[in-house]
Amino acid sequence: MRFVELTAEAVEGALRDWRPVASRSGLVALLPESGKDQVPLLQAAAARHGIALLGAIFPALLRGDCFVTDGAWLLCFDTMPPHFLLPALNEGDEPAGVRLLGTVRQQLAESTPEAGRPTLFMIFDSMVPNVSSILDDIYLALANRVEYAGVSAGSESFLPMPCLFDATRVVGDGVLGLLLPPAMTPLLAHGFVQPEHSMGATSTRGNRIATLDWRPAFTVYQEIIKAQFGIDLTPENFYQYGVHYPFGLLRANGDVVVRIPVALEADGSLHCIGEIPENALLVLLQAPPAGGNACIGHLAENLAAVQGPMADRPLLAFYCAGRRLHLGEAARDELRQLAEATGATPLGGALSLGEIGNTVRGGYPMFHNATLVCVPWSPQ
Repeated sequence: MRFVELTAEAVEGALRDWRPVASRSGLVALLPESGKDQVPLLQAAAARHGIALLGAIFPALLRGDCFVTDGAWLLCFDTMPPHFLLPALNEGDEPAGVRLLGTVRQQLAESTPEAGRPTLFMIFDSMVPNVSSILDDIYLALANRVEYAGVSAGSESFLPMPCLFDATRVVGDGVLGLLLPPAMTPLLAHGFVQPEHSMGATSTRGNRIATLDWRPAFTVYQEIIKAQFGIDLTPENFYQYGVHYPFGLLRANGDVVVRIPVALEADGSLHCIGEIPENALLVLLQAPPAGGNACIGHLAENLAAVQGPMADRPLLAFYCAGRRLHLGEAARDELRQLAEATGATPLGGALSLGEIGNTVRGGYPMFHNATLVCVPWSPQ
């Protein structure tokens, strides 16, 4: 993991120091949105050195306990794992999940068997509306043959922007993926506690909730926020409070998956980051304070249990943009807590727009909001 300025000189210097072996080496680059015009610089550098390149553009990057909007993280693999980039997932007659599954199966067939399961790590364009359904299709076919993790990239404005790239392309509405080795199994945490009161999502389509308990979704949302928290919610202040009071999607295993409402329609329907199945049971959550419910401590303990002590080891982390919006400056406190609890160095990564994983290793993969995803950095 190398943090560099987005200049030709800095990138070339980092690659010279690394000394990649062209026949098998590869690079994954994480860029902030402000650096999106510098993708050709990285593509030219990869071409000069004859190495594989994948990358994604995020609202901001993580560097230690800071969120930064310049520079880039270069994730260097001496042996690039099996990887792919699929654009325009939802175009054509073939369902997105089926198309992605075919590619993953091909990569698994070509990969070298190792002790332990590889991790299918995916980075989706945040404009892909059906990530949860795609995950369902993949899991139903592959089950526990792989671990599952990933994030969504793009603009925090949620406007379309090509945000995924390889050595020759910059694309949108797609997904890139890698089969990470077992030593890089990611873990996820959010720290939300499930309340007792639940409601039914009685009419939904994709990430749109039309009605809750057979009434307009926004009306019910207003009433619960007023009753539980004393807040007078209006269409004008809706987004201000959505990140603080998201929905929780209840799972059969007792877990709760966060869904942040981000848009309100004139008919009272709500749009969330991530799909809401029809007739799903939802609860209204209150976002925890920084490190609330021992979230960071539990994450550090789980990392150590799965991958051994993290002290002085690099840690790749993805932090939800909605979580940062909720916590404000206190989001940096969580990053400091994570660094102190794990002892990891460097701590780097990106601000994400949705996260993929599960809170229990080997569990069913879910598309989350408001979480942290941590990947022990141990490239081979």
